[in-house]
Amino acid sequence: MKADAVFDSGGIKGIGIIGALSYMESKGFEWQRTAGSSVGALIAAFVAAGYNSKDLKNIVTNINLINFLDKEGVQKIPLVGKALGFFVDKGIYSGEYIESWIDDMLKVKGIKTFKDLYKNGECRLKIIAGDITRKKMITFPDDLYLYGLSPSTFKVSRAIRMSISIPFYFKPVEFIHGNGLSYVVDGSVCCSYPISIFDSKADPKWPTIGFKFDNPNVTNTKLGKTDPLSFLFDIADTMNYKNENSWINDENLSRSILIPTDGISSTDFDISKNKIIKLFKSGYKSAMKFNDSWDFQDYLQKYRHKNKDII
Repeated sequence: MKADAVFDSGGIKGIGIIGALSYMESKGFEWQRTAGSSVGALIAAFVAAGYNSKDLKNIVTNINLINFLDKEGVQKIPLVGKALGFFVDKGIYSGEYIESWIDDMLKVKGIKTFKDLYKNGECRLKIIAGDITRKKMITFPDDLYLYGLSPSTFKVSRAIRMSISIPFYFKPVEFIHGNGLSYVVDGSVCCSYPISIFDSKADPKWPTIGFKFDNPNVTNTKLGKTDPLSFLFDIADTMNYKNENSWINDENLSRSILIPTDGISSTDFDISKNKIIKLFKSGYKSAMKFNDSWDFQDYLQKYRHKNKDII
């Protein structure tokens, strides 16, 4: 069955999404368009580029995630590097390594710029990021024209790098564009779960399936960490929290796979193999539960009810 897929933000917890994708693909779902914020943007891009859930599982189980926590400049100074990184670079890790890695992974599939993902005049991928300079959400590639830029030249890996820039954790991206400079951070600051991004007034040709984490982040202070940086990370999570439940209504709930993550933190980059397997299985089982009760006609009825006042 054809379907669009929208992925939640959540850092390392994205492993659960891969598990859910694995089950849904085993049932014949074929993803037409994808969208996401933060790690959801990364998964959305890989799926749009042609990676399937088996590929993604192999990538996660064979890569050293700690490599993503790269440092540069003052961030490398022993003992005080993290603090200096925050004050000087506005983040304790660089994020350059992961952008380069993403770029290499996409090139394997022949993807470099958003132009490579267009089909029938529409981009098959949408990525959410937050422009904190302009205090607005950016949807790539749709909003590129607002910055005097073109999808034909803008790299997908750059947009993903912007979307995964967890505030205070990774340094924000300095986005130089035709109208000046913007600092861009994690898409979850503006919209952590863009479930309605493909909705329109007309009946959909196929459904949108959302992949959503079902429990809140475990905060550092809840774990007993009271150092200044832990406080800053919790402040960032609190800033995002107000947007967390804005998606909830009957129609969105009916099309969302809710994935428990057993208290695993978004920034648990040193996650154990056992926890990786546990997250994957949680996503797989959640998708199985969803598919057993999901019905496309019921989905259409809720979709029409939501749009009855604007059709």
